[in-house]
Amino acid sequence: MTRALKAAKSAGAWFEGLIAKYLADRLADDRIERRRLMGANDRGDIAGLRVHGQRVVVECKEYGGRYDIGTWLGEAERERINDEALAAFVVAKRRATRSPEHQVVIMTMRDLTALLTGTRE
Repeated sequence: MTRALKAAKSAGAWFEGLIAKYLADRLADDRIERRRLMGANDRGDIAGLRVHGQRVVVECKEYGGRYDIGTWLGEAERERINDEALAAFVVAKRRATRSPEHQVVIMTMRDLTALLTGTRE
């Protein structure tokens, strides 16, 4: 494992923990936590997030380059299917800020309406 890969993994783990803690604190739900890696059957980076009593997948991206929105949304959708979740979204790190409340959330309209209504069509 190269140093660059170690640094990237460390930064990713830090960002996942930051987002999980923020969600758990803001939603007052201690079941929300960083999920362990699951390989091919990945179910997202955050466990325990629920809306309308249904699971929601969160994919975190701590990345300093250009956002790869299509690829990231595709990954989140695969993880949503693996988790049999209501919806999925991506939390992407913004440059120049480490504050969790200032990060970017990316999702499809289908996922947004599922979150708002509690049903997926």
